[in-house]
Amino acid sequence: MIASGVYNYINVLGKAADGAWARNEALANNIANVDTPGYKRQDVSFETELQHALKASRYKSLDAKVEEANLHLKRLDPRVYTDIPNWSYRMDKNNVDIDTENVELASNQIKYNGITNSIDNEFRNLRTVIK
Repeated sequence: MIASGVYNYINVLGKAADGAWARNEALANNIANVDTPGYKRQDVSFETELQHALKASRYKSLDAKVEEANLHLKRLDPRVYTDIPNWSYRMDKNNVDIDTENVELASNQIKYNGITNSIDNEFRNLRTVIK
């Protein structure tokens, strides 16, 4: 994390990339355990945390909201949770559906690529301003 107002968007986007990466790992772990009896699907809550942080902001402009979120980045850590722990549609008590996991993984990879492209664009804008 870089402690300057110029890097607010980069810092928040960095946390978003961390969240997407953590979700990618959880989804890959679900796929790896698709045949493990009793395994329960894991997921990551980050987007919801970021949305709450931005909506709870007292500011109206996105720049001000991101600046406030940047001050509380430690609270924006991705949180792994067990998805519907008491539910299973299989006899072995596993609740992982391989098709759903593959779709979620592909969607998350697209999101991660978009976030990293946004970080790259922010640095490109800073280089342009510096020149």
